[in-house]
Amino acid sequence: MSRAFFSLSRKEGWRQYVEALPRQRPELLSVRQLSALGSAAREEYDEARHDWHANFGTVQTPQLAAVHEELEQIVASNRQDPDRVRGAAVIDALPGLGKTTIANTFARAFDRQQMHRLGPVTSEGHEHIPVFRVGLTSNTTLRTLNRMICDFYGHPATGRASAAQLASHALDCVLSCHTRVGLIDDLHFIDPHHRDGLAVSNHLKWLANELPVTFIYIGVGLAERRFFAEGLLGEDAALAQTARRWTRLEVPPFHLDGRSARRAWLGLLKSTERQLVLARQQPGMLTDLADYLFERTTGHIGSFITLITRGCFKAIRTRAEALTADLLSTIRIDEASEQARRHLAAAQERTSAASVHS
Repeated sequence: MSRAFFSLSRKEGWRQYVEALPRQRPELLSVRQLSALGSAAREEYDEARHDWHANFGTVQTPQLAAVHEELEQIVASNRQDPDRVRGAAVIDALPGLGKTTIANTFARAFDRQQMHRLGPVTSEGHEHIPVFRVGLTSNTTLRTLNRMICDFYGHPATGRASAAQLASHALDCVLSCHTRVGLIDDLHFIDPHHRDGLAVSNHLKWLANELPVTFIYIGVGLAERRFFAEGLLGEDAALAQTARRWTRLEVPPFHLDGRSARRAWLGLLKSTERQLVLARQQPGMLTDLADYLFERTTGHIGSFITLITRGCFKAIRTRAEALTADLLSTIRIDEASEQARRHLAAAQERTSAASVHS
């Protein structure tokens, strides 16, 4: 059954995420074994499968492995004394490419390693919290950013505190809990051209100077929005500290140009196929649909996982117990993928028509 609800923006929720045991994959039953189940047992089994298909774990894609390797290098080499500035990492990519998942899974592994090596309590007797994580909102101000960091730690004095006081509390939390990595998600909500956005952007630099942590930022289209240039133009852009201090890590979508690219796409399909629990599934159920699945998702792993999750739900509900092109064609996913699918289909029709008339 589903696990308890929790938020990664609170230390209790983050700890639950870090320490959670791997989910147990439901037993794969045959069609005959399914038919032999009573109505209550069948309902429980189907509920377990729905929960599993929505949470079967992170697929180790080439993109994830590459960014994890870069993050490990950045974090592990940030051993500077407090009087020196640490570099930061920013995962900058289009929506639906797994940026947040990549950052969270890296930070989870780092947290586990630190807790195993150093234990749950610091040398001064404080709670050891290797990682903090906050997600920004569309109206994030300097004060709310400081408050969100304090809220993660559960600091009691956040109600009426000023921005400066909250910043001091955040610094105390990080130092007392020996935090080494800070995740800040949805960085694209900050607009460096707006007064509040510029203040938050400058405050991020102050935090990087004052907090002995490696920041990992996650955002959408930051380079295109000149976030690294801090809103500066022309020759003034060279004065932007962000571009000198942050290492930008991209997460490209899958594509089918060339053997290695196609092999990576097929690898994703095979890995996913092994996780599914459908009574009529057969080897090749997804790989035989490689081109169709790429057309539906344009290589975006978020869209792909959504399609498979919803497809599995419908396959169980309708008793189809397998994923086919006909079944998946009845599943709607994100609008960006649906639009791309229509454009791709139209282009293919034009190509076919041109070949007929040539």
